[in-house]
Amino acid sequence: MNNHHDQHQRIRKPFQLLAAGLLLATGIQASASVTNPQIGQLLWSEEFNGASVNTATWNVIDGNGCPNLCGNGNAELQYYSPNNVSIADVPFEPGTRALALRAQRQTVGSNAFTSGKVESKNKVQVQYGMVEIRMSTPNLTTGLWPAAWMLGTSAQTWPRNGEIDIMEMGHKASSRAAAGGSPSANNFVGSNVITWQQAACVPGNESCAASTAWQTKNWYVPTTSLANRFVLYRLYWTESEMRFTVVDNGVERNMYDAPLPVNSTALQAPFFLLLNLAVGGNFTDAATADQVTAPLPATAYVDYVRVYQLDGKGSVKLGNQTVPETAGKFGVFTDTTAVNAKLVAGTSSDIFLWNGASSGGGNTAPYEGGNVIAWAYTAPGQWWGGGIQARQARDLTNYRNGTMRFRIKIPANVAFNIGVGDTYTNQNWVSFPANTTAYGLVRNGDWATATIPVSTLIGPKVALQSLLDVFMISSEASNLPASTFQFAIDDIVWDSGTGSTPPPSSGPTSVTQTSATTLQFTTTTGSWADVHYTVNNGGQQNVRMRLDGSTNTYIAGGLKIGDVVRYSFTYWDAARNFAVDTAQQSYTMQ
Repeated sequence: MNNHHDQHQRIRKPFQLLAAGLLLATGIQASASVTNPQIGQLLWSEEFNGASVNTATWNVIDGNGCPNLCGNGNAELQYYSPNNVSIADVPFEPGTRALALRAQRQTVGSNAFTSGKVESKNKVQVQYGMVEIRMSTPNLTTGLWPAAWMLGTSAQTWPRNGEIDIMEMGHKASSRAAAGGSPSANNFVGSNVITWQQAACVPGNESCAASTAWQTKNWYVPTTSLANRFVLYRLYWTESEMRFTVVDNGVERNMYDAPLPVNSTALQAPFFLLLNLAVGGNFTDAATADQVTAPLPATAYVDYVRVYQLDGKGSVKLGNQTVPETAGKFGVFTDTTAVNAKLVAGTSSDIFLWNGASSGGGNTAPYEGGNVIAWAYTAPGQWWGGGIQARQARDLTNYRNGTMRFRIKIPANVAFNIGVGDTYTNQNWVSFPANTTAYGLVRNGDWATATIPVSTLIGPKVALQSLLDVFMISSEASNLPASTFQFAIDDIVWDSGTGSTPPPSSGPTSVTQTSATTLQFTTTTGSWADVHYTVNNGGQQNVRMRLDGSTNTYIAGGLKIGDVVRYSFTYWDAARNFAVDTAQQSYTMQ
């Protein structure tokens, strides 16, 4: 369900050295098997047996993606309305209650149809395990597009955050023809995985979205129509493989011929769930309302969603898991330096030496404390490098205006680069030329300190909210060492400076109730601004505000007295050249 620089080779090899005699155990676990899975305990489930949708688990979507992503990026024809989402008795299976997503002909603005969609963003996140969904679809004919899918929880834009389509139906006839015999839309279901890949950056695909379903068998063709009957859809997911299946009348069948390799770090992060019934769009043969021939109203039912352990792996986290590190000092590798939080090698981080053919353990004593990263370069003319990787991504947005400081002992005639990387494969590198004082680093052969502004360190692409490689060092490709040497690194600390992101440099933000049913959001930032708001804890709306002069406005309608509107803003601070997120506030309609 589409929602529409790597400068250095990074061969990762666990390196088990800090100080003399101190080893970091970084044992490698055997990959779990998705083809012969051992299904463990139930980690979480949504049975959809209540009187109404549980809004502590699900955001019920209200909108059509406008103004930023009208048609949800796929030219879809429906407006998603909470009125089309309910918990209902299943008419063709007495005794079963399920989530009901109803599509119907109903005009809302420019949309000729309404339908239903829920998502678990910021409420339920899944990482690995076996996800099982019991679902039925209506008579699709031409135009209906049901889907059960997942998106990565990262703040990175699609497709860098990753997309996992557990099931979707309603494909174009040309897509179904690949299965042979041109099965009907009710007899064809597929799955897909979409990630950002450099190889996919070609004219006509500027998003660089890479689809595993492209020219690949990724479907199941049942002999009996799937309309109005339940089947099970399963995703088996580990850090190295994915497998998609359908269990139909007790028989499990693979979508793909073979498991998919996990070829992107985006697929090793938590994902949230989405369930919807779209109408029309690029995925289907209904580009316009009059091309929709499916009998309406029509309802897709989801009996349950369950997540199990798979070979001992899998986790489900509840609530918003995006917690920025507190402003102050964040230790990456340090012993005695005072910090308010830090990584611990072998526990919350790993140290990697990338090229064991050129480098090995050194014997330099620590700068402070008892631990040091000490290496010896032994193969002149070869590249070298290594780094510190957090075991879980870290949000260091509060350090945007700060610095990263490290101590290093390295010969003056050695050129090197310092870098960082995020979970979306973005990297940035800062150069330290040979025989040069850069970023305060005096090259006299003794321990010295370098201090790099974070804004310089991360460059234009690295996402501070999802850092993984929190410190990297490598050789300069155009100036490889001509002789052996020893070097060491210690006391690596991120410092936010005087505090977290300073207050806005231009203009306040405000809300004003303009009628009994409307609320106006306002900013005076002089540049673009977005407002993010929910009504009574429903689905979050993200809207680009209208800019007139230096004032941005947006009026939310359809409200009523007693509605609780929670809101925050994101705006571009031109003076400091980055986006600012404000704290969430609330307003109760009077």
